[in-house]
Amino acid sequence: MSPVHNEEEVIEHIAGGEFERVPVPKSNLKGWKSFLGMYAGEHAAGTEFMIGPLFLTAGVSAFDLIVGLLLGNLLAVLCWRYLTAEIAVKNRLTLYFQLEKICGKKLVIFYNLANGVLFCFLAGSMITVSATAVGIPFDMPMPKLTDTMPNGITWVIIVVLVGAIISIIAARGYNTVSKAADWMSPIIVVAFIACGIVALSQLGVTSFSDFWNIWGEGSDPFPGQIKFTFWHVVIWSWFANAAMHIGMSDLSVFRFAKNANAGWTTAAGMYVGHYMAWIAAALLYAVYLKSPEAAALLNGGEAPTVAPGPLAYNAIGIFGILAVVLAGWTTANPTIYRAGLAFQAILPKLSTAKVTIIAGSVATIAGLFPAFAMKLLGFVALYGFILAPFGAIIVFEHFFHKRAGIVKNYALKANSSFNKSVFWAWAISFGVFYFISVQFDVFLSFVTLPAWLLAGILFIFFSKKFQKNVSE
Repeated sequence: MSPVHNEEEVIEHIAGGEFERVPVPKSNLKGWKSFLGMYAGEHAAGTEFMIGPLFLTAGVSAFDLIVGLLLGNLLAVLCWRYLTAEIAVKNRLTLYFQLEKICGKKLVIFYNLANGVLFCFLAGSMITVSATAVGIPFDMPMPKLTDTMPNGITWVIIVVLVGAIISIIAARGYNTVSKAADWMSPIIVVAFIACGIVALSQLGVTSFSDFWNIWGEGSDPFPGQIKFTFWHVVIWSWFANAAMHIGMSDLSVFRFAKNANAGWTTAAGMYVGHYMAWIAAALLYAVYLKSPEAAALLNGGEAPTVAPGPLAYNAIGIFGILAVVLAGWTTANPTIYRAGLAFQAILPKLSTAKVTIIAGSVATIAGLFPAFAMKLLGFVALYGFILAPFGAIIVFEHFFHKRAGIVKNYALKANSSFNKSVFWAWAISFGVFYFISVQFDVFLSFVTLPAWLLAGILFIFFSKKFQKNVSE
């Protein structure tokens, strides 16, 4: 056995097999096929059943939706390939350890708290999605698009039960979460395809022009929604996963890749999930909007319900209920698990199972309030806007530290627990562009890229100003 192989075994033993605080050794690298299935499954899930219909509530046109999604998803794939995967295969570290080396342990606690809470809210919206399917046999009133509070005791009971089951499974660890996703994901993809085909038939589509005319030139947004233009669709779909690509969260995934070309596999997630599945879910909602119930609500000045369970049930029956339950499950399950890991960094004395149950409880409480799901377009924009600038710190340091003359991994080398260059870069970029968004009513996704760029530039500037001499 070679000395290199012995060394890799020692590293793996130290890291507990997950290599959380060491680079992934060559013996554990994976080919592109390992990432293809994961991305296709992860991005054809519960969020897709909500996002597709929500595009229609924003009054998108056919061109805006079909062409806008093509372009926006391409930009996301390019970010994964040339930023996330490129940096991941150079350093082979998790996002959390990479940030700790740059920011310091105390500042990473702040990031973990924000990340964990936002994960819980996202998981809560997916518990809401599953609950809309579970509630069908009980004739449960579905939450309306404008609902914020729980709409009845039946809703509360079902959400609590769904949340408890998902949390318990997530608490059993990554292997259980992964196995559950492996067998659920193909079912969900087939369900989306079936829903799209049936919806096309229900809409009487026999040609591409019929398909195009479903959205036509668009419409006015529903009450309480903003109007989405072509650039809303492009920018929002680009940054729907901003925390994962320009925010560098998927460093933790691609650190196992043999080379950066594995980043191209994200196209499976974007074009199976964020294209085909979004459009299929939008078709389901287009069918519902032609119903007397939806017409009556619109005529009365109310926004029709967006409830994935009934929409899928109307298309493919019991299989639709199963698909929506599983879709919400496959998103909420790993999301609660990730939130638990983020919280564990703050509460290291608690076991992974206990912090995951805490995360699941927070997610379940969030799931009781339909607003998290019904405002998913806005929430996802906020999620990316908050977390993406931290990724800019990693990107700018990686590509520009030599040219700028700053120390790489400064917190580690200076033995600092709080890198103020990182804090002020994030705080100023967040504050400036959030103020612009609120004050001038600018859609939050439109300022995500400027905030990201400013955070990176300020990080370089402050690092040159504040860094002290340390041994490289």
